[in-house]
Amino acid sequence: MLKQLEMAHWMLKDIIKTNDVVVDATMGNGYDTQFLAELGANVYAFDVQEEALNATEKRLDDAGIKNQIFEKNLSKLLTEPSVNLVLSGHEKLSEYVKEPIKAAIFNLGYLPSADKSVITLPATTIEAMEKICVRLEKGGRMAIMIYYGHEGGDIERDAVLDFVSQLPQKDYTATIYRTLNQVNQPPFLIMIEKLESYRHG
Repeated sequence: MLKQLEMAHWMLKDIIKTNDVVVDATMGNGYDTQFLAELGANVYAFDVQEEALNATEKRLDDAGIKNQIFEKNLSKLLTEPSVNLVLSGHEKLSEYVKEPIKAAIFNLGYLPSADKSVITLPATTIEAMEKICVRLEKGGRMAIMIYYGHEGGDIERDAVLDFVSQLPQKDYTATIYRTLNQVNQPPFLIMIEKLESYRHG
């Protein structure tokens, strides 16, 4: 049986093609960034912590994946290199990502190897999700891994569930993948897909 993050990767891999624009909304240690880059996608990865950016940059360098620190004053970033690391909150993604988005992934919570008081927050998480939903291509998907065992995690969990539950069913489908017989607040996956029948406005 696939674990939640494995399921997320499997469902994203199913739709991502070479040069698709994708977002890693919570860079962390770069596992998802590397996964997306190895699919041949053009990746924008966001994090507010410099430790995350440094760890991801090292991971990509070790894997031989070209990457660069995204500077807003660069007029245009094309498909080379394929990974753009952004030291910024994911709620500001529209300042950096101008193209339609094929896929996105969130790992909500904190960076295990860094300051555990720095956590993702409901307001900025929902803002980022709203922006991705608008820019998501038809057939595009957004994976949301929810870790909520830390202080404040249950508040963000509830906010995300509330947001996702209110997405119009004619435009999006939303599913949840979770274990039912585990204790200690196991993480779970929410997957959102923009339907082919979506009509803007």
